[in-house]
Amino acid sequence: MDELITIGQKAKNAKTTLALLGQKEKNDVLAAVAAALRENTERILAKNEEDLILARENHMSEGLLDRLTLTGARIEAMANGLLKVAALPDPVGKVLSMEQRPNGLMIGKKVVPLGVVGIIYESRPNVTSDAFGLCFKTGNAVILRGGSDALHSNTEIVAVIREALARSGVNEDAIALITDTSRETATRFMQLNEYVDVLIPRGGAGLISSVVKNATIPVIETGTGNCHIYVDKAADFSMAVDIIDNAKTQRLGVCNACESLVIHSEVLEKVFPMIAKRLTEKKIVIRADERARAVCPQTEPATEEDFGKEYLDRLISVKTVDSIEEAIAHINKYNTGHSESIITSDYDSAMKFLNEIDAAAVYVNASTRFTDGEEFGLGAEIGISTQKLHARGPMGLEALTTTKFIILGQGQTRP
Repeated sequence: MDELITIGQKAKNAKTTLALLGQKEKNDVLAAVAAALRENTERILAKNEEDLILARENHMSEGLLDRLTLTGARIEAMANGLLKVAALPDPVGKVLSMEQRPNGLMIGKKVVPLGVVGIIYESRPNVTSDAFGLCFKTGNAVILRGGSDALHSNTEIVAVIREALARSGVNEDAIALITDTSRETATRFMQLNEYVDVLIPRGGAGLISSVVKNATIPVIETGTGNCHIYVDKAADFSMAVDIIDNAKTQRLGVCNACESLVIHSEVLEKVFPMIAKRLTEKKIVIRADERARAVCPQTEPATEEDFGKEYLDRLISVKTVDSIEEAIAHINKYNTGHSESIITSDYDSAMKFLNEIDAAAVYVNASTRFTDGEEFGLGAEIGISTQKLHARGPMGLEALTTTKFIILGQGQTRP
């Protein structure tokens, strides 16, 4: 039988039993999987090194190498993420409402799992355990299709998880990995409607575009991050420099990194040299418009394409504006609906930015790097949704559930 169909059938069978697991059972299993990850750290790191060797041979960029790399600390973070998910309230089974109709029927809504969740992702093996933890806690089976660059790492992590599930007496098919990384298999996976209830892509613009165009399964689009920081004329300059440094340089290859700066012209001459100095020290290449380049000639000229680019690299764009209205218009034109921030001490400007920027997460005087499931108190995240239906922003447990109506009657028939 076709391997992909077999995986789909097994996941569909598993979802029935997973949906019936109680909160304590699920939490005990998550703790067991966390312990297994810790116990098998060296085993996982050895396989990750195989991926890293191939990635370096293929000249993978610094930012993507960072995404791919596992360390003892990162595996510990993966294990801790599972324990944090275990500690969160279980949304499944919660009755959200119950009202009596004039005919005596009691009609309510109950939280239930989505069923089988498919995830297509690139380069980030930590997603493997995060996805499992969130899906398992919400009673969903998960089918993973990672990129070829992380195949050895993902295969080993899934093997460790399945071994822990088996020892815990739980169906191993709660998690499955598609090891065929060909485009043809990926496209077939996107159309596995009979077995998969929802598909979530995590990766670059190319991957997400491919899934949106080819999938016949409902898709929750997790977005690329062309994240902006706007330095308002009422900004604290020192704060702006520190926040921009953190947002851009802490980790290059993440979707919540700052890729674009917008600076008010009234403070350009004072604040931009400070920003440029800090970023240059961190080996960031700045691509700026003409007015900004006149202040810092060492920067490179920016093109229209730069303003809409998610670099995931040591690059950042700079746009000069003459008003907050122009800043908002520029950001709403070029952003990807992910995370945007304003640095200002002016209350009215802050509120205007919060109200008028169209994005999943909008900040005042803070780094965009906080757009993260753990930072938002969700334990972990399945992705950061940049669409507006079903879920938006970091997606935790509730985003992996749906509802069904429950109706209690006493023999009523419709007249």
